[in-house]
Amino acid sequence: MGTWSLRFGRRAVLVSLVLCLVSLTAAVLAIGTGRFAIGPADVLRTLAGGGPPGAEFIVMDLRLPRALDGLLVGFAMGMAGAVFQSLTRNPLGSPDITGFGNGASAGALVAIILFDSGTLQTALGAVGGGLATAAAVYLLAWKRGVHGYRLVLVGIGASAVLGSLTSFLFVRADIGKAAQAATWMVGSLNGRDWGDVRIAAVGLLLLVPVVLAHARRLALLEMGDDSAAALGIPPERTRLVLLTTATGLTAMAVAAAGPIPFVALAAPQLARRITRTAGPNLLPAAWTGAVLVCGCDWATQRISHSALLPVGVVTGVAGGAYLGWLLWNERTSGRL
Repeated sequence: MGTWSLRFGRRAVLVSLVLCLVSLTAAVLAIGTGRFAIGPADVLRTLAGGGPPGAEFIVMDLRLPRALDGLLVGFAMGMAGAVFQSLTRNPLGSPDITGFGNGASAGALVAIILFDSGTLQTALGAVGGGLATAAAVYLLAWKRGVHGYRLVLVGIGASAVLGSLTSFLFVRADIGKAAQAATWMVGSLNGRDWGDVRIAAVGLLLLVPVVLAHARRLALLEMGDDSAAALGIPPERTRLVLLTTATGLTAMAVAAAGPIPFVALAAPQLARRITRTAGPNLLPAAWTGAVLVCGCDWATQRISHSALLPVGVVTGVAGGAYLGWLLWNERTSGRL
């Protein structure tokens, strides 16, 4: 009677464990980096309740929320990207490209600029904007079902419209809110507190089990709707559930850290190459996303010698180069 499956390949599990350790290591290094440098051993002792004098406030109150937020946001973006790319059967079908992340950003900006909202209201705005965009793109892409390339193309158009909306919001905002929103739009972990961590954690607790419960169905959908239906999987209903869940993950990540670019695009592809297996690779992609965000956050602090440079700057530069390589690879292989 059961229709859920949580079966994973041995290599995928091993890769996930290694990536988890790498992401935690990057988080510890990021916590210890700053004007008041703390060694990794002292960071671990402080987290365990010991550590040198004065380190507890710096680690527990100032830097730990930032590191945890990066871990959770990267995990959510990596998993959401894997779901989107699997559903569209297209390596370009990530929330960054298809407009779902832009919808969440627009919803959050409406809450920040027009209503001067706090953390919770911004999160609700991001979720509402993301789900509204998902519904619009899904309906516009519908034609006897939803084809992957049609979903990507409609999403690109929606992304352009939402970009114009965000520009209009910036024009209408006063200088203070516009500056705050501009920093947030780059994607940043600066100034993140326990409220942002709670938003990301609640999103993961609610949505990750739904994605994992549909992992087998998602893998079957990659074979095509006819094959999935022949194996007893309702294609459109499954696609709609997964699309909604992945949009929720994207929206919660955007609400907790802003739209950090290209993580959802690159993480699933990197995970697929590391595991050397086809399929969604949900957990490896999620932990790859965590590694990317935490690693880039540590890199920004090492480059700028402070915590002020937004992590989205580094992921944007690295992701732009990766996107160019991916487009070239798709073109030379004849798939684009």
